[in-house]
Amino acid sequence: MKLGVYLGWHTHPWEELLALVLRAEELGYAVAFADGDVSMLDRRSEADCLDGWTVTTALLARTSRIQIGSLRLVHHWNAARLAQAAATAERLAPGRLRFQISIGDRAADAGFGLPLGSTLQRIERLDETLDALRALWRGETVTRRGRHVQLEAARVRPTPPGGHLPITVAAGRPRMLELVAAHADVWEVNLPPLRERVERAAERLAEACQRRERDPARIQRSMLLFTRIEGDPDRSLAEFRRLNPWFRSIPDAEVAPALVLGDPPRCRSRIREISAELALALPVLDLSGLEAGATRRLMEALGPANNRVDAST
Repeated sequence: MKLGVYLGWHTHPWEELLALVLRAEELGYAVAFADGDVSMLDRRSEADCLDGWTVTTALLARTSRIQIGSLRLVHHWNAARLAQAAATAERLAPGRLRFQISIGDRAADAGFGLPLGSTLQRIERLDETLDALRALWRGETVTRRGRHVQLEAARVRPTPPGGHLPITVAAGRPRMLELVAAHADVWEVNLPPLRERVERAAERLAEACQRRERDPARIQRSMLLFTRIEGDPDRSLAEFRRLNPWFRSIPDAEVAPALVLGDPPRCRSRIREISAELALALPVLDLSGLEAGATRRLMEALGPANNRVDAST
């Protein structure tokens, strides 16, 4: 079982982040995720909100094995520019870019002059962008005159091997699941690890795949697992709520059992149980908000190299 780690919410300055990712690589983690496009300045106004793409490429340059990812928000990018940037990263660090994308929902993005738009508009933009990315990576000369993506004989060089880069789409609701069915190699399950809710979403995804004559079993799953060693349950639940406001509609009685809490053996057991139950190809320890010392201790306590989690399978 592969295991990833998420170091989110712009908690760490660059020097700390680099040291933690290098340690994650030593410990055998398969993937390290940093924060993505700057979209939290309203909540982290005094912290260094490092640009996710710059950090991703810098981490790729400073590591040798571990995959690196950060969330791309579609309205931050021109489609051809994003295709070129990702293809270049693949050329520099073959097989190590974890390309993950979604629609975003932060009103603060307007401060950058970005066209946030309605939820439906952002979904449409993502659909058009992913269609263009696939064609550009195949080496095609691409013209698009969509509502959101306009390209005129655009080309990308170099193209990735086989004309393909794996795409992860973060989604939990029906319209976004349609995009997973249409474009994704990996479904980032944007839900807490709650079996009934994930199964309902998986059923909708399977229906969307059927309409496209696609086998849903060919779409891998990844998921963030909010993890704290020896965490106080009430405090951990409050912390989860603060860091995940998009799950506010899910009641505490459901969310609390979904948190991975306890001593290291208990946490390892829960990760294995959740991964098997929800068919996760990549469980990701969500360590967002933890200071560097606590992050390092948790990574070391649960790390694949120390705890018989095989990062090569």
